[in-house]
Amino acid sequence: MLAAVLKEVDGLVLEEVPIPEPGFGEVVVRIKSCGFCATDYKAIKGIRHNVTFPLVPGHEPSGIVYAVGPGVRHVAEGDAVICQPSGFCGACVHCKVGNTHYCDHAFTTGGDGPEDVWPGAFAEYMKTTESCLLHKPEAISFDAAALTEPLSGAWKGIIKHSEMQVGDDVVIIGVGGIGLLCLMVARAAGAGRLIAIDPSPYARTNAQKLGATHVIDPQEGDAYEQVYGIIPSGPDLVVEAAGPIAAVELMARLRRRGTRWNVFGITTHETFELDGGLTHFLEGRMDASFGTNPAAMQRAIRLMESGLVDTEAIISHRFGLSEIHRAIEVMGQPERNKVMIQI
Repeated sequence: MLAAVLKEVDGLVLEEVPIPEPGFGEVVVRIKSCGFCATDYKAIKGIRHNVTFPLVPGHEPSGIVYAVGPGVRHVAEGDAVICQPSGFCGACVHCKVGNTHYCDHAFTTGGDGPEDVWPGAFAEYMKTTESCLLHKPEAISFDAAALTEPLSGAWKGIIKHSEMQVGDDVVIIGVGGIGLLCLMVARAAGAGRLIAIDPSPYARTNAQKLGATHVIDPQEGDAYEQVYGIIPSGPDLVVEAAGPIAAVELMARLRRRGTRWNVFGITTHETFELDGGLTHFLEGRMDASFGTNPAAMQRAIRLMESGLVDTEAIISHRFGLSEIHRAIEVMGQPERNKVMIQI
């Protein structure tokens, strides 16, 4: 099969490798579509350093079951499926309480987090476990279904952890692909004023199309003053979906008493300062959203199936696997949203 193998920083090579064979409880999926995540791009460009070479990236796939191993009971050859990248044992204390993304024996297919990294979905076929597969509803396209994992993270952050309520005033800092999914979840959940902050005119235009009531350019004056000009009493929820530490610092500044804030976008190990006394008296709550689990994945599928969130709306580019080097170039450009690899 054809696979994109990352041999070293900036060394992604298309080459023929053997099709994987499924072991006990394992399934081989013929990949149809895979989202190109910023964490994939950071691995390719050496921006994140927790990468062991060689690596087949790609952790947002959908596809069709190609082969099943012994013990597989719930999927069969030919089934259309959605793949959860974060694998889990099901037996440790974290799995027992539903936090499978904290699993003591976790693995990931093509992604980030656990030390055990399996080859990912920038390939014609990918092996995973049956427990990581969900049936794809017929009404959802393979492209839309491939974005179940990032949508599930947005739902988990906005609804599960930060407990957004109908009518809440919400600020989203950074409205690239994941920020737009957060924005659409907030809109579907009944946000009141929904403010998108991004220096990119392209991103702000997309945010307006997808439900933002207001957009702010942080380069045109103080973003804090602009937010409080729209919401004099301050936001109920602030979500950092941008990545740079400056976005986290802005999120901390935007707090008023009772503000919930979610550290969602930053994945690099950088620090910022907090006034301890002020944080105490503001009595806000900080959350985060890392990875996903089966419950969040099921919620994301329901959001798509019911029409509340259209993940295809954030797709800006589609490339075949053989064009992946062009896709890498586009990932480095400012005017792009979600890039998909179709296989």
